[in-house]
Amino acid sequence: MSRLSQLLEAIASHNGINDKSRLSALLAEQFGLTQDRSVSYCEDFAIRFSAAAGKSFSNTVLSLSNLKKVDHLPFLACLVTPQENYVFLANTTLLKKISHTSQQLRVDNIKGSFNGSDILRVFEGIPNVPANIERLFNIHAGLGFEGNLVRLVEETNNISPTGHKYAVTDLSKHRIMEAPDRAIRFAASADAATLKRELDERVDRHRNEIILAALIENVNVRGRIVEYLIAGEDEVLRQEIIQALQSKGTSRGIPAFMTENALGDYQRVFDDFVTETDVKTKIMILSSNPKAYNLDKILEFLSREKSVFMFYFVGVDPVRIVNTVLVSMFQADLLRSTILLKHWSGRNSRGVTQFEGKAIADLILTPKHEIQAAEARVFLEGIIAL
Repeated sequence: MSRLSQLLEAIASHNGINDKSRLSALLAEQFGLTQDRSVSYCEDFAIRFSAAAGKSFSNTVLSLSNLKKVDHLPFLACLVTPQENYVFLANTTLLKKISHTSQQLRVDNIKGSFNGSDILRVFEGIPNVPANIERLFNIHAGLGFEGNLVRLVEETNNISPTGHKYAVTDLSKHRIMEAPDRAIRFAASADAATLKRELDERVDRHRNEIILAALIENVNVRGRIVEYLIAGEDEVLRQEIIQALQSKGTSRGIPAFMTENALGDYQRVFDDFVTETDVKTKIMILSSNPKAYNLDKILEFLSREKSVFMFYFVGVDPVRIVNTVLVSMFQADLLRSTILLKHWSGRNSRGVTQFEGKAIADLILTPKHEIQAAEARVFLEGIIAL
């Protein structure tokens, strides 16, 4: 049982305690929590205690700037009431907006605090209750603080959305709906083998550095570094990253860099196909839901002639690269594990997607390439309609 599960059980065992200070002290002693103002934390989670007469509460929970410090951990809001202790996941993915002193909130100016009433009670059909907290956090970890900031700024200040929905025309829809058949032809072609070989060669070239990078705890930093080692175009920057990893074995000392917010990491043009491939690292011993793609960007790309979108998964455990696999976005198991986070990139957006991590681990261990074209077209029809 994880420490988070143990904490949730301990909180439930103290139902009726009706004293948030006493409950906080008991749990701090049991779990060795460190206190930072109103937040108690350890390496596995962070928690803030509040008190109210009932399940609904509008108390101020935390400032957004302080939430940013712990948003990489499960952040729990524990509400102590006379009869029961309620626990909600309160990471940025689970927030509707920021309430207090937030008028100056911008992506480059973190301001404001959120209330208990700003915490979503249901997220994409999943109730925000203790039984679902680990599942909800896996979704949040794939988005992170930066992945939620634009949305929170828009919702809080009611400003015009920065993005745009891709407008699907009759012609573009025809090409989009042909995408599963293009993917099937590509997967069976010699070009797919060529693409896989090229990416595998890049992994082999930087195998030791990828294993070192896999030790980095921050999932977003880790992913960006591995992606750049494999698919980055600036060789000077890649060598700086390699030197930092070899000398320190962590992300410290690695030069600050931003990866382009593009659909894929590696583009390869063949005679009959134009491919974009997104490189993803899967740490085999960890449960996580990696980001997949922006729905508007994928529709726009698939509306182009010859377009094929692929994922290249690199499975890593603490001492070795387990396997690599190149699969279509429409691979049957992968498609069924795709989580739609509708409108989660801002109001003027269809949203983004994630993958259930277990499906990726299974594909890495047992590669499969089957595509169910009819099922894929139903999926595409659904996201076009959003």
